[in-house]
Amino acid sequence: MTSWYVYILRCADGSLYTGITTDIERRLGEHNHGNRGARYTRARRPVTLGWVESAADRAEASRREYRLRKLGHRQKLALLNGFDTAS
Repeated sequence: MTSWYVYILRCADGSLYTGITTDIERRLGEHNHGNRGARYTRARRPVTLGWVESAADRAEASRREYRLRKLGHRQKLALLNGFDTAS
């Protein structure tokens, strides 16, 4: 069974990007190098991994990503600092 992850990236301009993947290291490389990263992060390189959480399957990862994307910037920063405000 494939493991899924939800992640938040810190972009060079101070913004945050949320996504899902099965391979964190590969996806971070895609965001920082090459053309397979999201268009949003291509214009805001370099990006660093700020937060990651495992999910049972793709559906759970997608639901969590959706909830995280609805959070404001301050709430996401709190999450990155260890205070889960998205539960």
